[in-house]
Amino acid sequence: MRVLITGGAGFIGSAVVRQAIAAGHEVLNLDILSYAACLDNVASVADNPLYSFIEADIRDRAAMDAAIAGFAPDAIMHLAAESHVDRSIDGPDAFVTTNVLGTAMLLEAARAWWMAQGRPEGFRFHHISTDEVYGTLGEAGMFTEDTAYAPRSPYAASKAGSDHLVSAWHETFGLPVVISNCSNNYGPYQFPEKLIPVVILNALEGRPIPVYGQGLQVRDWLYVEDHADALLTILQRGELGRSYNVGGENERRNIDLVTTICAILDQLRPGAKPYADQIEYVTDRPGHDMRYAIDPTRIREELGWRPSVTIEQGLEKTVQWYLGNEAWWQALRSRAGVGERLGKSA
Repeated sequence: MRVLITGGAGFIGSAVVRQAIAAGHEVLNLDILSYAACLDNVASVADNPLYSFIEADIRDRAAMDAAIAGFAPDAIMHLAAESHVDRSIDGPDAFVTTNVLGTAMLLEAARAWWMAQGRPEGFRFHHISTDEVYGTLGEAGMFTEDTAYAPRSPYAASKAGSDHLVSAWHETFGLPVVISNCSNNYGPYQFPEKLIPVVILNALEGRPIPVYGQGLQVRDWLYVEDHADALLTILQRGELGRSYNVGGENERRNIDLVTTICAILDQLRPGAKPYADQIEYVTDRPGHDMRYAIDPTRIREELGWRPSVTIEQGLEKTVQWYLGNEAWWQALRSRAGVGERLGKSA
């Protein structure tokens, strides 16, 4: 397939680019190269003849028209988004313009091209979203594809809005779409503002390891390479107009995740004292959702997909990757907001 991937220099997008190239697909990586993007993430495929890159903004309709017409994709995988909840609290406008307006511009460009080509049956627009659109859960229950949307942060609301736009373009215009909503991703190349890389890097640098509240929030953790595999499966075999929840089947409390990472570091790079001694409980994030949990029944039963990496395996692989790739993360430490506590403006 010829696949246009938006946000392909980001964390999840670059994993999809690498796997798509490995599977023999031709890929155009379209990315604005925002603060969280890094072309080093796709350096391993940069010289592959199946790979090409264009720097462009999904909010620029003319640029989207030109990119789609020039590449003539069989499919578009839309991953470009602002995604950090704390940043959405401090600056929600960027999340609305990128995630909502940008998705609308991309949808219209895709629809115009699809119609100009005679509405090819094999075309797909795959929109990648988050389980945060569903809001928060109590101690029991899981999100299904039929769970009502109830976003509680500007980030989640902007992604919910983009999901609704994609569904509307399918229902109103017939654009062939699939949607997926994933749980928390982790793994190599994750930008050092998210929980797991923050824990690893702060531990290594002897700095406090911040834990919001008492660390009792529960998340389902999905290894990024498993997620990329799921996304390519959905793209090729998912039913049009349908959504698929992608989970890692690995629920953990934040504090337990943090202490597990500290224990792995104690084994792989022991220090003078246990890394868990650096844990510091800090004021909780405003509107912090208590629990997310994915019911993966649909993707398992309809598409035969399940995650292959357990949280124990994935965390050890992730810690080993950060230990072995210091040059990658050191180059990002000077970017705006990295190493700072964000999201306190509320």
